[in-house]
Amino acid sequence: MPFEFKKTKIPEVILIKPKVFGDERGFFLETYKKEDFENAGIKGEFVQDNHSKSSYGVLRGLHFQKEPYAQAKIVRCIKGVIYDVAVDLRRNSPTFGQWVGVVLSEFNKHQLYIPRGFAHGFCVLSDEAEVVYKVDNKYAPEYECGVIWNDKDISINWLIDEPILSNKDKQWHTLKELNNELFK
Repeated sequence: MPFEFKKTKIPEVILIKPKVFGDERGFFLETYKKEDFENAGIKGEFVQDNHSKSSYGVLRGLHFQKEPYAQAKIVRCIKGVIYDVAVDLRRNSPTFGQWVGVVLSEFNKHQLYIPRGFAHGFCVLSDEAEVVYKVDNKYAPEYECGVIWNDKDISINWLIDEPILSNKDKQWHTLKELNNELFK
């Protein structure tokens, strides 16, 4: 099989390790094969690919879209190194409020599957990084939401001391505030 699928401490978040075929000319790998992904429990139709470029210290997140435009994602870093994080926002989940973080890089070529019901963010650990990700629902700006990156109740170790944030990412709510607003 061209992929190894490894469950994380939140079992629905899956680390994907593709098999890389390399020689002196370079390398080849499959990044997505519907049948293999479905057999590993990653179902759904991916409808959009996104690509971002950021410099060292940039932190993007923690983003999600509210229903009916929630998105599952398959994230990979094609240039540089990032620390990729998923936070469980599923209110009735035994792992609600917990997070998983993994290093994704051009070197390890790993990917992270993040199902619907999770906030997602990453920070750049290299001079610059390019991140591509598939989503299973279209972007709907009016349904965009987020959790503040430094929420003390979640307590994510971002591996950098002073991240560079967009104005929007500086103003998201805490999980407690969101929980009160979204789940009245």
